[in-house]
Amino acid sequence: MSLNLTTEGDVAWLELDHGKANEMGCEQLRGFEQLCDTLDARALVTWTRRRSRRGTPIFIAGANVTERRGWTDDQVRAHVRWQRSVLARVRRLPLFHVGVVHGVALGWGTEYLICCDYRIATADASFGLPETGLGILPGAGGSSELWSLIGVPQALRLGMTCERISADEALRIGLVQEVVPDLDAALDRARALTARVAHNSPTSVAAFKRAVLGSVGASAETRRELEATAYEHCVSGGDAAIGRASFEQIRAGEPVPWGPRVDFEA
Repeated sequence: MSLNLTTEGDVAWLELDHGKANEMGCEQLRGFEQLCDTLDARALVTWTRRRSRRGTPIFIAGANVTERRGWTDDQVRAHVRWQRSVLARVRRLPLFHVGVVHGVALGWGTEYLICCDYRIATADASFGLPETGLGILPGAGGSSELWSLIGVPQALRLGMTCERISADEALRIGLVQEVVPDLDAALDRARALTARVAHNSPTSVAAFKRAVLGSVGASAETRRELEATAYEHCVSGGDAAIGRASFEQIRAGEPVPWGPRVDFEA
């Protein structure tokens, strides 16, 4: 795999460390496809310690535009459709995905946050969508999905002005959920969150995420039925019975012998 992936128990840690500025190109997209096909974990943390030559922290500085030199318009269109579909797959991974943003997150870097379930920024983080100033638009979810996180006015502001915003402003508009002083504090927080997820039923966590994401934009009737089906999936998969039998251990914070994850598809 072209991505730097390590594991701590049931938690996978994806450290971005490639190219000049963690820019995203074909090699990374293939790595994410492989990750979606093979990853067996209860939680995932995306993070980086990368810095520029001048010492500026960098999360993801954008897409790898250099590799597109000499491409035809048809090749560019196909590539952007590919990256959009890959990020959509990452968004649907049946686990808890925490994005830890330390440094510059531009273009693809801001759009990557759409495929995270929870976002923690350090005080040094900054965000922006520079694409309309380059004659294109945010094409990896920034135009179609970002509004669902921060609202239409803020999405239009970021995409149409190309304004770069701070971590505190990202927190204010809902692009991130927490701001912490530095990277070590962010990793500690991510480790604490994912440890709690790894303690829970993998089948139930995956079904809950599927029910929540599947309810976005659906009718009330569809949402209720999706919730019912997801709940019943946990019952038929056996983890509900394990939970009932292990209630005292759960209250005491002790490990529970959950079964392997049984994925739920509505």
